[in-house]
Amino acid sequence: MPADNIKSYIHLHFIVFVWGFTAVLGALITLDAFPLVWFRMCIAVALIFLFAIATKTTMKVSAKALLWFILAGLIIALHWFTFFEAIKVSNISITLACLSTGALFATLLESVVYGRRLIGQEIVMGLVVVMGLCIIIYGEHIPKIIDNPSQCLEILAGGAAGPGHYWGIALALTSAFLSASFSIINGKFAKEYNPVAISFYELAGGIFFFSLYLLFAGKFTVEFFTLTAEDWMWLGILGSFCTAYAFIASVHVMKVISPYTVMLTINMEPVYGIILALIVFSEKEKMGTAFYVGALVILSTVIINGILKNKPKSESN
Repeated sequence: MPADNIKSYIHLHFIVFVWGFTAVLGALITLDAFPLVWFRMCIAVALIFLFAIATKTTMKVSAKALLWFILAGLIIALHWFTFFEAIKVSNISITLACLSTGALFATLLESVVYGRRLIGQEIVMGLVVVMGLCIIIYGEHIPKIIDNPSQCLEILAGGAAGPGHYWGIALALTSAFLSASFSIINGKFAKEYNPVAISFYELAGGIFFFSLYLLFAGKFTVEFFTLTAEDWMWLGILGSFCTAYAFIASVHVMKVISPYTVMLTINMEPVYGIILALIVFSEKEKMGTAFYVGALVILSTVIINGILKNKPKSESN
C-alpha cells in the first residue's frame, strides 16, 4: 500500500502539472470563458466516449450515482467558469490567492460529509499553503505595504480596488468552494465506480446544463461555432490531454488519496502554471525571490502532508 500511495502522489503531481498548463492555453485561446469551458467539455466527452468503446469499459452506474455525477458535472463546469470570470473582472493574482483556500474548504466539507472531526494539522497546513501562495503573489509588494500600510488593499489589488475587484474575490472564493465540493463528491464515489464512467457522466452533465443556458440565451449562433484554426488546435490539447486524460486520471488517484490531500496538492497548480508561462512567454514573465520562497513553502507542505498521511499506515504494518 505505501508503494501504491507513492505512485499515486507522483501521478497526482503530474496531473496537477498538466492542469497548470491550462493557464497557458487559456491565454492562447481567444474565446471568452463560457464558450471555452463548453468546447473543452465537449471535446473531452467525445474522447472519453471513444476510449470507453475501445476499451469496452462498463458505463453502468446506479440511478442515484448518476444524479450525483450530473450534479458534479455542473459543479466542475461552474468552477471552471467562475475561475476564468474572476480573472476577467479582477486579476490573476487575486484569483489565485483566493483559489488557494480550496484545501480549507475541503477540510470543512469532509468533516460534514464524512462525519469526522476537524484535524488541526490539516487546518494549519491549509493556512500555510495560503501563506505560500500569498508570498508568491504579493511578496514583491511587502516593502510597499510596510511603507504605506493604509494603502494595503490598493497595493494588493494592483491599484484596481473597487466593485470589480471585490466581485472578483467573490467569484474566486466561489470557484475554490466549488472545486472542493467536486473533490468531495468524487472522493465519495471514486472507490465504487470506474473513473472513465464517472468522468463521462460528470462532463456530460456539465455540457447539458451549459447547453441549456446557451440555448435559451440564444448564444448558439454561427459566430459561436466560428473558431480559428489556432483556437481549434489549442482547444484540442485542452480538451484531450488537459481534460479527458487528467480528469480520468484524477478520479483514479482519488481511490487512494483523500479529497483533502488532493486539494492541497492542487495548490501547486499556480506554481506549475507560472513555470510553464515563463517557458512559453519568457519575454513577458519574470519571477523574483518571492516566487521561489513561496513555491518552497507550498512544496514542503505537500511533501510533509504526504509523509504524515502515510505514517500511521506504515507503523501499523
